[in-house]
Amino acid sequence: EPYLMFLIENPSLAGYFNEKNLESHLRNVQKYLKAVGEDLDIIQVGDDLGTQNAPYISPQLYRRLIKPYQRALYEEIHRLNPRIKLFLHSCGSIYDLIPDLIEIGVDILNPVQTTAAKMDPVQLKREFGRDLVFWGGGVETQGVLRSGSLDEIRRQVRERLRIFGPGGGFVFTQIHNILSEISPENIIAAYQEARQNGVYPLG
Repeated sequence: EPYLMFLIENPSLAGYFNEKNLESHLRNVQKYLKAVGEDLDIIQVGDDLGTQNAPYISPQLYRRLIKPYQRALYEEIHRLNPRIKLFLHSCGSIYDLIPDLIEIGVDILNPVQTTAAKMDPVQLKREFGRDLVFWGGGVETQGVLRSGSLDEIRRQVRERLRIFGPGGGFVFTQIHNILSEISPENIIAAYQEARQNGVYPLG
């Protein structure tokens, strides 16, 4: 919360923090990729940019004070090993930022929170499916997986496979973590349906 306030009230302090944070991340990825880079397919970075209704900050503020640091980190990862795919975990409503994320080198988006505003699965696949792998979005943990019937769960899994699956670029999994309140029967129903219907060629 103080950091978000600094972005408005004291952007020079936020910029100083971002510079130091970037320096630390750059040192780490250089060490990691030197040690095990040839054995990695994916590097995950985490930056929750969205709330349930919108990005945490305006796209303009993001582009001025956050995006340059993300770009520097992501470009260094791709420079050190162009084969590695960059996996961004960001919850929430981030539709307005997705073109920026693609521009700076994000290859994989997770958890694809389709319960958030403007995160319609059909629109996401149509607009960004050529540039991104969607790792998630397979079934909604906030809604259907938690409180839906087994038939509703299976129906949503089939729908998401139909939307995200064509042409590849989809890793089926639920949206974010499965909480303890979700019954084992619901989890089994979702993954059985995915195994049964998520094999290419999709029917």
